[in-house]
Order: sequence, then structure tokens, then C-alpha cells
Amino acid sequence: MKTLNVCPCTLSEGYHSYSPEALQRLFGGEKVSPQLSFSLKTPKGKGIPASLSISGYQEKYGLRLQGNTLVLNEQEGRSTHILKPISEMPKNEAFAPANEHLTMQIAQQVFGIETAESALVFFADGTPAYLTKRFDVAPNGQRYAVEDFASLLGKTPQTHGTDYKYTGAYSDLFAVLKQYATDWQTESQKLFALILFNYLFSNGDAHLKNFSLIARQQGQFTLSPAYDLLNTALHIEDPPFALKDGLYPAAQGKLIQQFYQLGEKVGLAATTVSALISKLTSQSEQVLSLVARSFLSERLKRSYIQYYQRRVKKLAN
Repeated sequence: MKTLNVCPCTLSEGYHSYSPEALQRLFGGEKVSPQLSFSLKTPKGKGIPASLSISGYQEKYGLRLQGNTLVLNEQEGRSTHILKPISEMPKNEAFAPANEHLTMQIAQQVFGIETAESALVFFADGTPAYLTKRFDVAPNGQRYAVEDFASLLGKTPQTHGTDYKYTGAYSDLFAVLKQYATDWQTESQKLFALILFNYLFSNGDAHLKNFSLIARQQGQFTLSPAYDLLNTALHIEDPPFALKDGLYPAAQGKLIQQFYQLGEKVGLAATTVSALISKLTSQSEQVLSLVARSFLSERLKRSYIQYYQRRVKKLAN
């Protein structure tokens, strides 16, 4: 593993491993190393067994703590963390873990968006992978009920085709909140902020399955912590919004007007929308600081900042 000078979780300077804050957030205070005890390839050249993989488009593996070491989870339902190695992408795939980690940290640290806890880990050859703590696992090990918005909207490959998770508009998600969330007004503000964040940070893959509701208390649903946040523009050409109908059906006009229209359609006051837009477009120095300390290459750091600044400028015009 290469020598570290920032915490590979919080990106705080002056650490050669996880900081105490990171250890508490990720592992309940256990002194876990970012160096993994296993490799992607066995000595015989075989990969991690497919039976240990978690279903989904991107390759993912369940991990759990064994003492103070992260190990592959071989027992059904016992994983506490998820590992996402580098997966195939059109470009810059080696930096996908750093991209996702940075974007999640910006959401959490700069804008106060509740996110799944995340960090980078490293295989023996120094190759990074993305690590996230499962938010559906209670402290006692029980599972919280979690349902993504594709399921809540009744969309499946059988009902809406292979691109089912990209169908509809973001306004549809607010209707689901009103139906299921205990305090839908508060959750609507959180959802609006997350949709705006995804736009500003060029996350063109914010589809229906990347939003979920969680019941931490029986029958009380809230928006789950955000997950799968990354600047997809670093890896692929994609549209500003993942959903085919954008913010709402037949949306047109200046983008900032569309966001105000979305707010009006889903019951948010114009003053609330204005405050959320101001909050997510006025912290550029903190964003730049985290980007500078991230694990992206210098070239991709510049690109990341340029994409963000362009989106902020476009929203203002």
C-alpha cells in the first residue's frame, strides 16, 4: 500500500491510516487498517468466488469484521460493509473508487447530506477499492427494512422494460414520499437537496434504484442515507439527469426555473427552494479543499472542479 498523508475516509491531513473519527464512524472504534488482508486474485489467478458477490450492475462484495480485520463474508446475511473494486468503465476506471469516495465526502462534510459512511481501502498491490458501511444493519445486527424507489413505484424489467430504473421523472419520487414517509415535508427537502446535489456534481446515473426509504423504527419511513454518488462525467458521456423525463414531465425553460417549478409541484415553498439552491452553490472553497486532498489524479481533480463550476454557473444563468 502506498504511503498515505491523509485519512482515506475523512480526507483529513496528517494521517497515515484511518483517523480516530473515521474508525468510530466506520468500525465502531475498532482499529482497522485500510490495507486489506486478501487480494482480488488468489495465488492460482482465480478471482473472488462469485458466490460472495452481491447482486447489482457493479461488482460488489459483502465484508464483515473479524476482530479488527475486514474479511470476505461467507455467511448469508452477516455482512456489515460492502466492497466495490474497480470495475470496467469507458475511461478513467482506475479512479472510480476515489471519485465515489470524494463525492460522498463532499455531500456529507460540506453540505450536511446524510450519506452511507464510506472510505477507501487498498489491496496488497496498492490498488484502491471503495468501501461503504451498510446502513441497513442496526447496531444489534438486525436488518432495517429498506425499499428502493423503483420497487415503491412498481417498476420492474417486466413492467417497464430493461431501462425501467431510468423511466419517469424526479417529481414521481415526491409522490412516493407523501404516501410512505412519516414526515414527508422534511423528507421532501432532503430529497430535493439530493437531486440538486446530483445535478451539480454531474451524477448522471441517479436512477430510481439509487434512492430508497428506510424504516429504522417500525412503520416510520424516512429517506435512506445517500449512496452511489459520483461524478459520472469523469467516466462516461451521459445526460444531466438520469431519469428520462428529467425533473418533471415536459420540463422546459432555464434550469433554475425548472428547479423552482419542481419545488412548487411537490409542495416546497419558493423560499425553501431558494435556500437549498443557495446552500449547495455557496461552499466552493470547501469543495475545492476536499478535491485537492482526494485520491484523484491531478488531471481529474481539475476536471472534477471544472464540471462542478460549470454546473453552478449554468444554474445561475
